Amino acid sequence: MNRMPSRRRPGPVATAQSAAPARARAVARRTGPPVEPPFDPHVDRNPYDAREHRAPSVALMALEWRAPLEFSAALGSLPLLNRAPRGDGHSVLVFPGLIAGDVSTLPLRGYLKSRGYDVQGWLQGLNLGPRPGVIERSEAQVRQIVQDTGRKVTLIGWSLGGIYAREIAKQLPECVRCVITLGTPFTGHPRATNAWRLYELAAGHKIETHPRRGRLHEAPPVPTTSIYSKTDGVVAWQCSVQDLRTAPHGEVENIEVVASHLGLGMNPAAMYAIADRLAQPEGRWERFHRNGWRSLLYPQAANESPRGKHQERQ
Repeated sequence: MNRMPSRRRPGPVATAQSAAPARARAVARRTGPPVEPPFDPHVDRNPYDAREHRAPSVALMALEWRAPLEFSAALGSLPLLNRAPRGDGHSVLVFPGLIAGDVSTLPLRGYLKSRGYDVQGWLQGLNLGPRPGVIERSEAQVRQIVQDTGRKVTLIGWSLGGIYAREIAKQLPECVRCVITLGTPFTGHPRATNAWRLYELAAGHKIETHPRRGRLHEAPPVPTTSIYSKTDGVVAWQCSVQDLRTAPHGEVENIEVVASHLGLGMNPAAMYAIADRLAQPEGRWERFHRNGWRSLLYPQAANESPRGKHQERQ
């Protein structure tokens, strides 16, 4: 005679485990979503809210095809670009973006050379992320330039290259004159870009485990400019806006341009802004102004003071 298999009653542990999700949902309904604590730069190492900053939309990503048009616009804008003030001949080191090399920065470096600067590439081939030795070799290059010229060097970084520029300036502030970044995601959610998977593939580690991730949002102790675009199709533009509360020295600014991410380094508005920033006498830094014709090219940037008011040189 066959006996029917008996059903085992769930024990107290299984019952508690199955009931846990239901209790959690009930608590969430009663209390609502978690509330983010207020930002405190002295407590929070790198605060971000995944709900606030998301990667750019598919539509913006599709608009990245316009990068070659921006290069063409730069060629057509040479009469205006050549009106930018000439430099004093100090050295400028340019870092490329992810999976890019010195070839990608040729248009920008060529333009800055025409304005009188001693411009150099990073000389490390393709940028495959902060692998062992990358930052150290770059720091050695900066020290060598300073030793050879006797003058501080300006660091310019495009996208991931801007992370290098900012971190090197924090390590070697005595060697760095100023820092300029282009579409660099130094704050916000680490996956608020459309390139985080490519970064992990190239760098060989999770983007959240970057060895210096906790302090990337802090501004370098030198004059720092972040150039960003709200039509960036790769990096969420909010991730490229410096919060002045993390820059006690006050020599920090954000400049908005209308550009793609892949075209920032050859966008005429970005190139002019870079030349304008570089031409400032050392030790006499002032924020970028948008008076006159500049107001047509440069929207009012997200450049909030600690009091929440936009401050800009008149």
